[in-house]
Amino acid sequence: MEVRFYHLTQSPLEHTLPGLLAKSLERGWRVVVQGGDAARLRVLDTHLWTYADDSFLPHGLEGQGAEQPIWLTTSEDNPNNAGVLMLIDGARATPDRMKGFDLVTLFFNGADEAAVAQARADWKAATEAGLPAVYWAQENGGWVQKAKAGA
Repeated sequence: MEVRFYHLTQSPLEHTLPGLLAKSLERGWRVVVQGGDAARLRVLDTHLWTYADDSFLPHGLEGQGAEQPIWLTTSEDNPNNAGVLMLIDGARATPDRMKGFDLVTLFFNGADEAAVAQARADWKAATEAGLPAVYWAQENGGWVQKAKAGA
């Protein structure tokens, strides 16, 4: 199990999330994307169907399509038996909940001071609970590992 923190500084979530979801599907993983705002999830729902002309990401939005490999929700439910939890837009999970997944990713906007402060608090909670955590930051169009804690 691992918790990954993704510090968004150069591209928005809409550009980052589809690629990571596609990689998850390639690996045969099921994913819950938990967001903090239902309206924002509806926007992401549309985006995931249309982000690329030559592909789509099969997914369902809370209240529909829970059998899909990607499920978008504001709740803590896991109806598609996902092994991956992606937390976006201020959604949070306790370390005990994180332990129920093989991989947890937490995305936060580097331009939002409150989001950065919350990510720091979540890092502290995860590492104090003994969870292995990795902090990634966007640099020069790619991801650079900045910190690692735990096993």
